[in-house]
Amino acid sequence: MQKILIIAIIAINFLFIFVLVRDLLKHRHEIMEEPASPIWTPLSQIVIYFLSTFGISDFAISTALYPKAKWVTMKKLPGTLNTQCVIPVFVMSLAYISTITVGVKTLLVAIICQVIGAYLGPRFVVKLPEHIIRVFVIIGLLVATGLILAGKFGWIPSNGTATELYGWKLWTTGLLMFVYGALNNIGIGSYALTMATVYAMGMNPVAAFPIMMGGCTFSVSIGSMQFIKLNDYSRKITMFSVFGIIGVLIAVYLVKSLNTSVIQWIVIVVLLYSAISLYLDSRKSTEAV
Repeated sequence: MQKILIIAIIAINFLFIFVLVRDLLKHRHEIMEEPASPIWTPLSQIVIYFLSTFGISDFAISTALYPKAKWVTMKKLPGTLNTQCVIPVFVMSLAYISTITVGVKTLLVAIICQVIGAYLGPRFVVKLPEHIIRVFVIIGLLVATGLILAGKFGWIPSNGTATELYGWKLWTTGLLMFVYGALNNIGIGSYALTMATVYAMGMNPVAAFPIMMGGCTFSVSIGSMQFIKLNDYSRKITMFSVFGIIGVLIAVYLVKSLNTSVIQWIVIVVLLYSAISLYLDSRKSTEAV
């Protein structure tokens, strides 16, 4: 099962890379005209995916950074969050998947349901007005903050032992994974949500990783191909996302251990600040109208 999963991960991500490169070549004269910094963007990708490898949401950090830096419009933010993470998450999944600690049926249900949600999501997201996307982004920041706090204070149970789900637990998990796949497309990351679901269903905490990585590496690549097709993402940020591989490899191979407690508190402050700032900006825009 491990070999089949790895082959499938490589195949779907190479398909994404082909679609991305074709689009970048088609619009090569427009890429460098986009506002993202050609210096700070690649550096930010290294830091973002270094932290992401330790479980700190890349969606949340990017959402806090990009609107403030004015690197991408709010309308194209969801698509950018998805397209930029495909290649780093691809490398992350290959670097970490060494053993499958979850039942095959449970893993397949989780992956397939999240992929379906990710495939259908972009068709609706591109039709949403900017102020609605802003609301979802704010919700995503608050959800990420809440889940980080829940983990730090032990509010999420993490002492389950199951490696396989049956009956209502399996189908409930499948439904939730479908929703998480769709939420990815609005800019709400699924890592923390998946982990909370796995814990709530009484599964062994180590089962969270193959479900998270399996679901995300397939769902974001498939959803991202839709965003590319619909021309709803930042090409420059996505192009520079290859630098995120450096952050992943540093975290996996060079840094043996990292006390992320202080970093998590800093991230919590940044996320709350970003959510409040986006809310105040939204109010100003509404009042101006």
